[in-house]
Amino acid sequence: MSKVFKKTSGNGNIALYLGRRDFVDNVDSVDLVDGVVKVDPSGLNGRKVFVYLACAFRYGSEDLDVIGLSFRRDIWIKHIQIYPATNGSQTKTPMQESLLKKVGEQGCPFSFQMPTNLPCSVSLQPGPNDRGKACGVDFEVKAFIANEPHNPDEVIHKKDTCRLIIRKIQFAPANKAGPKIEISKQFIMSDKPIHVEASLEKEIYYHGDPVTVNVKVNNESTKTMKKIKISVVQLANVVLYSSDTYTKDVCVQEFEETIGANSTFEKPFQITPLLASNKEKRGIAIDGRLKDEDTNLASTTLSQGDKEMLGIIVSYKVKVNISTSSGGLLSGLTGSDAAVELPLTLMSPKPAEVTDVIFDPIE
Repeated sequence: MSKVFKKTSGNGNIALYLGRRDFVDNVDSVDLVDGVVKVDPSGLNGRKVFVYLACAFRYGSEDLDVIGLSFRRDIWIKHIQIYPATNGSQTKTPMQESLLKKVGEQGCPFSFQMPTNLPCSVSLQPGPNDRGKACGVDFEVKAFIANEPHNPDEVIHKKDTCRLIIRKIQFAPANKAGPKIEISKQFIMSDKPIHVEASLEKEIYYHGDPVTVNVKVNNESTKTMKKIKISVVQLANVVLYSSDTYTKDVCVQEFEETIGANSTFEKPFQITPLLASNKEKRGIAIDGRLKDEDTNLASTTLSQGDKEMLGIIVSYKVKVNISTSSGGLLSGLTGSDAAVELPLTLMSPKPAEVTDVIFDPIE
């Protein structure tokens, strides 16, 4: 069963109710953001009540705002007036019907349909000494009392507002066969090449599950390979005023394996990328969180590919490096290696459907 989330304004004249705070992006559509605002008309003094849903990129702590500069950019925002109502009677969603039974006659329903090209809720992990909110993408539902929805000259007091942070998330689709790639590498002073094939058992891996990498080698060269290094690399493409990609190793393991000249080799290896192993790494992309709850490495961003998307776009790859070097001061000068890269999709499984709702407001 799910709880009802409630936030009341400082003066008690309006209260925002949501039945959930996670909304699923199904790539071709996004869950409707629906809720109710309880309005006490006696405290409005002729003003109106508005609700907005905003997707914003925050690239600096709020306490760093100086001389009127904002470290926040709205990617998408939409306002609607809910009191007095302007669009007559509308069909209510099942969630709104449930909320209205508890809120009563003062309840004013609202809903927003997000476009499919908005990013998911992702933040960049701060360093150990960083303070304040982390940089990243967040979504906010806010109800407020005002004369106009977005008049920059109108002062809206904090006591006339109430807001809740929500998340836009994606879950893993049905699994398919994993990717496979092979290369041939010719070494200096060797007449024949080495052939390397790497593959994943499946296309999608869930957070916390070991990733199985199958490695096949046909070493026709005269080199003896001594080490296999497998790493998972996170690529976070931050698209805002410009496009910057941050590349971070989130899991690296080395395996001592001898593959002699003119021999073959085949073996599966397992590695597990975890946020717990990267707690001290600044700039790692992580899934958005509500308050201080636990989270995980950011999920792979799924998109239709034909729409420009702002925010943080996350992808992963598995790198397999086979080398002749087993370490030492001269390893970089005398070693030879062969490397392949595989795309990796890292996501959360879709949870079971929630059908029952209980009224347990959280301020």
